[in-house]
Amino acid sequence: MSNKEQSPGAAPPPKRMSGARAVVATLERLGVTDVFGLPGGAIMPVFDALYDSPINQIIVRHEQAAGHAAEGYALSSGKTGVAIVTSGPGATNLMTALADAHMDSVPLVAISGQVAASAIGTDAFQESDVVGVSMPITKHNFLVTEPEEIPATLAKAFHLASTGRKGPVLVDIAKNAQVGELDFSWPVTVDLPGYKVPSKPHAKQIKAAAKLMAQAERPVLYVGGGALAAEATAELKELVEVTDFPVVLTLTAQGAFPSSDPHCLGMPGMHGSVPAVTALQRADVMVALGTRFDDRVTGRLDAFAPDAKVIHADIDPAEISKNRVADIPIVGDLRQTLQGLLPKVKEEMQRNPRDISGWKHHLDYICERYPLAYDEPDDGLLPAQYVVKRIGEMVGKDAIYCTGVGQHQMWSQQFLPHENPRGFLTSAGLGTMGVAIPEALGAQVANPGVQVWAIDGDGCFQMTNQELAVATLENLPIKVAIINNSVLGMVHQWQELFFNSRFSGTLLQDGEGGKDIPDFVKLAEAYGALGLRARTKEQVDQVIAQAMETNDRPVVIDFRVSTDSQVWPMVPAGESNSNVIYAGGQGPVWENEE
Repeated sequence: MSNKEQSPGAAPPPKRMSGARAVVATLERLGVTDVFGLPGGAIMPVFDALYDSPINQIIVRHEQAAGHAAEGYALSSGKTGVAIVTSGPGATNLMTALADAHMDSVPLVAISGQVAASAIGTDAFQESDVVGVSMPITKHNFLVTEPEEIPATLAKAFHLASTGRKGPVLVDIAKNAQVGELDFSWPVTVDLPGYKVPSKPHAKQIKAAAKLMAQAERPVLYVGGGALAAEATAELKELVEVTDFPVVLTLTAQGAFPSSDPHCLGMPGMHGSVPAVTALQRADVMVALGTRFDDRVTGRLDAFAPDAKVIHADIDPAEISKNRVADIPIVGDLRQTLQGLLPKVKEEMQRNPRDISGWKHHLDYICERYPLAYDEPDDGLLPAQYVVKRIGEMVGKDAIYCTGVGQHQMWSQQFLPHENPRGFLTSAGLGTMGVAIPEALGAQVANPGVQVWAIDGDGCFQMTNQELAVATLENLPIKVAIINNSVLGMVHQWQELFFNSRFSGTLLQDGEGGKDIPDFVKLAEAYGALGLRARTKEQVDQVIAQAMETNDRPVVIDFRVSTDSQVWPMVPAGESNSNVIYAGGQGPVWENEE
């Protein structure tokens, strides 16, 4: 879309209506079919207008969940998610979800109510400066004070959220704009001076990248979530076939390339696989595609991939050379970039064939020597990794998996199958605990015929478990697997490793033999869900099978796992990735092998 154009559709004569009805009429014309929200005084006119609309309302129990559900909807479908909340605390409760969407480039439009324009700045009841608060954590935001502004502003918001580097956009609508009237007409003009979306990359940069790739002796493709956002997974697969380059995938890129493919080395970074970390640290040419060189991948930045020349392709020019200087920068839509790169790479490789079999052989050896592994705990409880692995094996690659944040998130990345795009949803950049259940709700709304599993920790689960009521009432049969180790697992692991086992603030239960507070099975039943528990490996398969067969209500499974289960490999914070700690020793791995 250009910066000044008309939205698609015929132009019937203007119709007189309230601003609130114009909100709904605009959403309908923009193709919105589902919204997540919670009503309140300053947004009540919009919810009243929704009463007569075919748009499906999913009413959550907390506004933060509305934002996360909209994220799950967007991530699993590729559409723009919509959250609608009231002013003041309703809007501020949404801020965490907006920050989360901003960090992970999730297309989301948030509509918040605001006090009447005449009362703004008077500390009116439930007034807050939502535009000011959200400015650093949104792609853009708008304050609407007149009803006539509503249709065009919402159209702009959706255009901004879903183009370029995608992200959340907030539209704060004053009460007087909702109750006032306007002559509604459609289509509207979307005029955004200065907003330009990079599309076609520069041909000179494409040619230079292809030449460098053909000269590489130790190449690696470093792929981020931009590959999924750009719908570039088919082109990525073809690039791997043409080049035979190994691939590493960030947390947000899981499923962009099949994890079962021999070229896939797993996830790089702090809890990345040894082969993925090795490939980046030893590479001489790194092709970074739709990724931002965040600290969880790079570790100590000045020691990251020290010998690599960097080709960095991204739609956001602000990311190029922000953290790591790019030898060849490419700004543009990633799908178009790969489409332009493929024939040039073929041409260069035919002209100057390069044998990388030694590099591939070395990485194959590292994969064999340092597989993802775990120890059986000494306390007789389940190994958490085993539980996650069995879920993946029994449920399969075609489910959608959502995770909270912590140890269970990393085990889910390591042991679940990641074969399909948009099949793994999580909070990466912000690391927001509690996202799993609301994101699963959003994913289930967007994908009604697909099994959706929320892999959660007992800490994360207790932040958003109230949304089970929504799952039950809306007939959304999500499956929630609680990896219950009775502690805040990731912090507990760090305390053990780096704080002399001083477990301050991480114990969630009353010690060994204490009561279960809460009893997750009883809690699930109170919300109308099926509650199950597994303490042995035999029970693990039984409850997973029972959950898969239950589709008339949500299911919650309390998997009692060992507190001693830890996430390996691991790079300590602030250290070089060469210092990766793995089961049985510490890196750098390649020096151990030479």
